[in-house]
Amino acid sequence: MPGRVLVVDDDKAIRQLIRVNLELEGFEVVTAVDGAECLEIVERVRPDVITLDLVMPRLDGLRTAERLRARERTRDVPLAIISACTRSELDGERMRAAGVDAFLAKPFDPTGLVRLVRRLAAGASGTPGTGEPYGADSAVRPLG
Repeated sequence: MPGRVLVVDDDKAIRQLIRVNLELEGFEVVTAVDGAECLEIVERVRPDVITLDLVMPRLDGLRTAERLRARERTRDVPLAIISACTRSELDGERMRAAGVDAFLAKPFDPTGLVRLVRRLAAGASGTPGTGEPYGADSAVRPLG
């Protein structure tokens, strides 16, 4: 089932951490340093899932999500925000409006990361409206 994941984060160490954990599980991983680079390469890469940091230079995660949702070829690609911002600090309504499917808090458990990406790749973004975490990892939450 593993597929291709586009990892977008301005922190090189985080990009590498996510890459290694997903590649160990059989995913192909392509990285971008910010939202602008993501938008430049996404149609060539054709990912099954995109992870976005929230705070990045040039183009942040929410504006990137909005632009991805506005494009016909990327509007249905599952999107997850992976951020050091806590869920309570974030505007959940704005994330839903931007088309974000899930949120994972940094620092994250690699098992939670893999679980999240697997669920998104399989087409499940969690239980909309429940606020319930995926599995036992309380840092991973569906939006809705």
